[in-house]
Amino acid sequence: MATDTTTFPEGDAEAELNHGQNNNFEVDPVSSEIAFDKVQRNLEKKENAKAKRDATQTLKKTIIISAVIVAVAGAAFAITKKLKENK
Repeated sequence: MATDTTTFPEGDAEAELNHGQNNNFEVDPVSSEIAFDKVQRNLEKKENAKAKRDATQTLKKTIIISAVIVAVAGAAFAITKKLKENK
């Protein structure tokens, strides 16, 4: 003889058929924690990659600016030398 504790719980047909009206969600804490950790790891990876790209971009800009300054200084030196030779 079956008692009330061994019977299968009754289903809620209204909630199953109308998912948009069902606001009572059960959250599995273990799955939720795993998903949260995964999202956090992805965010950290993106932030680290962005920081690395930013550092690389800064280094590239510095090298390019330095090269331009050296080129301008070299051109000025060459022009000055050429003018002195012509006099």
